[in-house]
Amino acid sequence: MRHKTTPAENILWQALRRNQLLGLYFRRQHAIHPFIVDFVCLSHHLIIEVDGGIHDLPEQALLDHERQIYLESFGFRVMRFRNEAIMADLQEVLNHISEAVVRPLP
Repeated sequence: MRHKTTPAENILWQALRRNQLLGLYFRRQHAIHPFIVDFVCLSHHLIIEVDGGIHDLPEQALLDHERQIYLESFGFRVMRFRNEAIMADLQEVLNHISEAVVRPLP
């Protein structure tokens, strides 16, 4: 687990932990192959990543894209949310996550 998490990650974790969202079991800072993802629901192959400003850098955006393709190749759906989005409207973020769970993969 990373030693320093963002306030947005902590807020999202409080909403996801203990099966609070649709009864889903999320893990935090969980290893998926060579990566550690912020949150994962293994039963629904759903990964949630929380992004800060560093993810705006072109080289980081490329790494994020490559990582997402890799994870999707194993059947995971990857959702990314900005710290600011979580802080501004947590319920909207939770609604998006809920919709992804009930909507089948394309």
